[in-house]
Amino acid sequence: MTTPQRTLRAAFWIALLAFLAWDYAASPKVDLRFEAPLIAAGSGQATHGGHCSMPAGK
Repeated sequence: MTTPQRTLRAAFWIALLAFLAWDYAASPKVDLRFEAPLIAAGSGQATHGGHCSMPAGK
């Protein structure tokens, strides 16, 4: 592998790790009490979210 390729590869991984560190530090902490279950099918929980889950007429 040539030096320019190593430099580009190292720059990519450093940039990716820097972005992930920044995202982790800047994001609000996850509150596990209010997270939806991984599999909610048939659980009886009401759907919520985007416009497609809103009742018609609202």
